[in-house]
Amino acid sequence: MTFPYLEAVVGFMILMYFFETYLDLRQHSAHKLPTLPKPLEGVISQEKFEKSRAYSLDKSAFHFVHEFVTIVLDSGILYFGILPWFWNKAGDFLVYAGLNAENEILHTLAFLAGVMIWSQITDLPVSLYSTFVIEARHGFNKQTVWLFFKDMVKSIVLAIVIGPPIVSAMIVIVQKGGPYLAIYLWGFMFALSIVMMTLYPVLIAPLFNKFTPLPEGELRTKIEELASSLKFPLKKLFVVDGSTRSSHSNAYMYGFFNNKRIVLYDTLIQQCKDDKEVVAVIAHELGHWKLNHTMYSFIAVQILTLLQFGGYTLVRNSKDLFESFGFHGVQPVLIGLIIFQHTVIPLQHLVNFALNLVSRSFEFQADAFAKNLGYANELKAGLVKLQEENLSAMNTDPWYSAYHYSHPPLVERLAALDKTDKKED
Repeated sequence: MTFPYLEAVVGFMILMYFFETYLDLRQHSAHKLPTLPKPLEGVISQEKFEKSRAYSLDKSAFHFVHEFVTIVLDSGILYFGILPWFWNKAGDFLVYAGLNAENEILHTLAFLAGVMIWSQITDLPVSLYSTFVIEARHGFNKQTVWLFFKDMVKSIVLAIVIGPPIVSAMIVIVQKGGPYLAIYLWGFMFALSIVMMTLYPVLIAPLFNKFTPLPEGELRTKIEELASSLKFPLKKLFVVDGSTRSSHSNAYMYGFFNNKRIVLYDTLIQQCKDDKEVVAVIAHELGHWKLNHTMYSFIAVQILTLLQFGGYTLVRNSKDLFESFGFHGVQPVLIGLIIFQHTVIPLQHLVNFALNLVSRSFEFQADAFAKNLGYANELKAGLVKLQEENLSAMNTDPWYSAYHYSHPPLVERLAALDKTDKKED
């Protein structure tokens, strides 16, 4: 008797749905609390708290609906054999078009085209409602319907241009990889990640947003002086027009070796009236660089990727595994990767939980780094301002945040900064 892989995968997916829904219900109850956490009383205005509460409850209610529809569709697609049905229909399409359905690369690309069309159809209502109802209702959405669909078309075109060469290369590698397949696949993905990290900010991101140099002035001078004091090889300092789509704010850095760039959202500059608050946020980000958090995270991802490909090589020729998911007589490379990803879902949940623990630790360390540079008060003010302006959840359930959050809740970050202050006193 063969192991019921399909039933086990679908069963675990449903089990995790109930577990995560329980956590969502706990968080929803936290959103309903009518008062601020005591540490935020007098720090966050009552008006901002009420707006944050309404925004969080709206998103939470929609999340319940979205997650229910998602688990029904995903488990139904697997259990009722929609995946092999899609694969067979892709082959029928190739035959109808006069192309060779036996060519695995062509068959896979036709399959992915069908999947992409399906995804666009099912995801579109969710994106439209989230953007033009929830985000608009709470004052965040700034994009027009035209810009929304323009971005969607650009994303589809990019997927059509970038996707086929990558998929084709992976199929060829698997077909010819031999005993060192896992290493070859990892090497390909490593090279691809380096290329994408290099090209994305230069060629892809500008297709969606406008990047302009931060104008000369006090803010630019302070950021450049901070970067110079830390020996951060800052080459360019940009402002991105995030306000054309949303009033949410952010800042990030990218680049390799001695070619680093910092990007500030225009909304961040507008929301932090004091330049020192913006500099404090940048000091936090520079802390991640100085403490090698980015490098550690990158190395961890590479190790996990290699382990995943190693696991895939162990099961890629498993006839029982493919047949359990409805694939009889065929073992396509892409399908094998998809099935394998589903079979290791339990491990992925554990890994994601561990990575979130590490990420939260990194955030505390970066906050402490900025504090040690003398930006404790400015960072606290900046964090509060970002929490207010983004209407982030003020009350958080400890179980929910421990499982989901990659960043500590505001209350914990402020407490940690105050604790370090008291230690020094």
